Amino acid sequence: MSTIDFEAIFEAKLANNEFIEPKDWMPENYRKHLIRQVSQHAHSEIVGMLPEGNWISRAPSLRAKLVLLAKVQDEGGHGLYLYTAAESLGVSRDEMLEALHTGKAKYSSIFNYPTLTWADIGAIGWLVDGAAIMNQVMLQRSSYGPYSRAMVRICKEESFHQRQGYEIMTRMAFGTPDQKEMAQDALNRWWYPSLMMFGPPDAESPNSENALKWRIKRESNDHLRQRFVDQTVVQAEYLNISIPDKNLKWNESKKGYDFSPPNWEEFKNVVKGNGICNKERLEARNKAHNEGAWVREAAAAYAKKQNQLSTAA
Repeated sequence: MSTIDFEAIFEAKLANNEFIEPKDWMPENYRKHLIRQVSQHAHSEIVGMLPEGNWISRAPSLRAKLVLLAKVQDEGGHGLYLYTAAESLGVSRDEMLEALHTGKAKYSSIFNYPTLTWADIGAIGWLVDGAAIMNQVMLQRSSYGPYSRAMVRICKEESFHQRQGYEIMTRMAFGTPDQKEMAQDALNRWWYPSLMMFGPPDAESPNSENALKWRIKRESNDHLRQRFVDQTVVQAEYLNISIPDKNLKWNESKKGYDFSPPNWEEFKNVVKGNGICNKERLEARNKAHNEGAWVREAAAAYAKKQNQLSTAA
């Protein structure tokens, strides 16, 4: 069968909303795009454990500690699902981790901002995980089967994370004046970084066109960002705290809110590795990886021994 025939089959599957599976023929650029996107998604889950893990020992109650522990554990699991999906494209776990630890691979810019108060943990759950859900629900219909299936479970767990964050913000917004001030401060600092999570404007995004063409993504950056703003404004109004945007206003003609864009120069600077916590995050990941080397070596030795015993039998 000619290459042209393979391409026709690939395009027909996309047109019919069928999954592309690991053993199927796929264009090399499609494979490379997925490796970049899925591995960076996995990196984001793993690095995303760090800002919250810092607060496990300082949670204000035993219940809050247990919930946060469960959430951080979930994020580690999400990374595992996604690394496994990326491996099905022919890239090894070691290659992906090497790219992360050397700074070659990127992860979500949002995790390079510090968590200064307990209210930040609420803001991360409400805003960051809320934006993540907005991004990830559509990925359940991604054209690549392993990625799509991984996202089904991830989205279910992310919905718990978003509710956990909003519960924290609710308790603080309806608590003491000092607690409400902390909630407002957290919203002020996390609002624009959360808007950046959807990626650059469509007109400036180098990857959106192919992602949409190949049905890896189903909706554009700008469309998702607009939906997130429209949903979150209502939630902020319930909390009686203010979105930090003087230009925010309802636009009847588009049935949505007009809002100020993020500082895209700041976004680019953080992505380049110059954010507040970029260096700290990579140092933490490298330290954990190096200190865990003995676990990987022991697991590999055990697997090798079991394989030898099985072969001998």
